[in-house]
Amino acid sequence: MRDIKVGDVIFGKDNLGIIAGPCVIENRDHSLEMSYAIKEVSEDVGIPIIFKSSFDKANRTSIKSFRGPGIQEGMRILSDVKTETGLKVLTDIHSPDQAGLVSDVVDIIQIPAFLSRQTDLLIAAAKTGKPINIKKGQFLAPWDVEHIVKKVEESGSQNILLTDRGTQFGYNNLVADMRAIPLMKQFGYPVIFDATHSAQLPGGSGGHSSGMRDMIPTLARAAVAAGCNGVFMEVHNNVDKAKSDAATQWPLDKLATLLIELKKIHNSLR
Repeated sequence: MRDIKVGDVIFGKDNLGIIAGPCVIENRDHSLEMSYAIKEVSEDVGIPIIFKSSFDKANRTSIKSFRGPGIQEGMRILSDVKTETGLKVLTDIHSPDQAGLVSDVVDIIQIPAFLSRQTDLLIAAAKTGKPINIKKGQFLAPWDVEHIVKKVEESGSQNILLTDRGTQFGYNNLVADMRAIPLMKQFGYPVIFDATHSAQLPGGSGGHSSGMRDMIPTLARAAVAAGCNGVFMEVHNNVDKAKSDAATQWPLDKLATLLIELKKIHNSLR
């Protein structure tokens, strides 16, 4: 399996990469506050972390939901995060025309799960030369990811990460099938487990998604034990007031404890 290295974060056979940050960029001050706090946790527990946050949540349940500052302001904020903290950063794109501008700032481009089969989006991301984190659509089987991988490879990139974020299980529910981790690793690239989105209940509260935050540690521990090469977690310092995915963001003050647990599980398997 190919290792993917982004700064001091390595996703690969012998490494567990961590991606963490608030779901959406709420404002510059909050992003800097969160990134400094996450950097401190990273240094305390001895695990390098990539900071993530979205400039636009284009797939919110309600048209009235907060989406973020938009691409121009979002890139300025993420650039400031990089400059001031030294952390590597990740964000999503939703249309091919965003790939170039975003690639000038971020270190990893993320393809949202709902858009994981969008050929033009994948091609545009591949042509930037940046690592691409592709979230497996909730509607896809793990083996269907092979066709997504081939689209990116045939567009000139082998800088690929694959992320499982649960699979649709009836109405307003997801199931995390740990078989997806070894199945997707067969395609030759590191597999990340999204521990927070996998705890969602999509649209479960009518105008917005609900979730089962207390299940996040269980899912994360199980995924590391199943051999994932990285863990993705949305993290917030005030989860109840988060402007997006409030029900499934992990509390910042509990991040270090969970990462230490995951590190111990990972080290036990090496």
